[in-house]
Amino acid sequence: MTARIEHLVTSGTFSLDGGTWDVDNNVWIVGDDHEVVVIDAAHDADAIAEAIGDRRLTAIICTHAHNDHIDAAPALAERTGAPIWLHPDDLPLWKQTHPDRQPDHWLADGQVIETAGADLTVLHTPGHAPGAVCLYDPGLGTVFTGDTLFAGGPGATGRSYSDFPTIIDSIRDRLLALPPETVVRTGHGDSTTIGAEAPNLQEWIDRGH
Repeated sequence: MTARIEHLVTSGTFSLDGGTWDVDNNVWIVGDDHEVVVIDAAHDADAIAEAIGDRRLTAIICTHAHNDHIDAAPALAERTGAPIWLHPDDLPLWKQTHPDRQPDHWLADGQVIETAGADLTVLHTPGHAPGAVCLYDPGLGTVFTGDTLFAGGPGATGRSYSDFPTIIDSIRDRLLALPPETVVRTGHGDSTTIGAEAPNLQEWIDRGH
């Protein structure tokens, strides 16, 4: 059975640098009728666990460690026994939300996480956060970009631990090199494609400087 992609939207708050904002987050579930992985356990462990049902959760993968993408991860891990994966460069951000609970495993660039016919290749794409990653599956024709690339441009780089030139390099070198028909499934908002976003790179650069 080939893997499929399921989508859940959860709501909560994003807090950093002393500010707090209401946000809706995309939670992605990838797998089949037997086992799945969760990409970004945001806000609501109960809703995510309900969507998983009686399937085995093999991994909770964090695209980065901003609190709105990881706040439900420990509770979901506790309920399911699934390990939490994070890129080590985001540990300082992780500790702001979960000072007493470390991630279980570290993501590395080029690593492949397999589940139920899906092969998710980790692309380290710093900029929005130092340890931001995207997860690319050529078989599914999709890349999960967290907050690195959205429909309409790069993720925000105005707060701590983020850097605009770095996110532009990540998008140019790692994401826009993917096939243009690749579907971009984002951390917030609507999906897009690499081909739809690629022509706008120079405009983003001009706007960002």
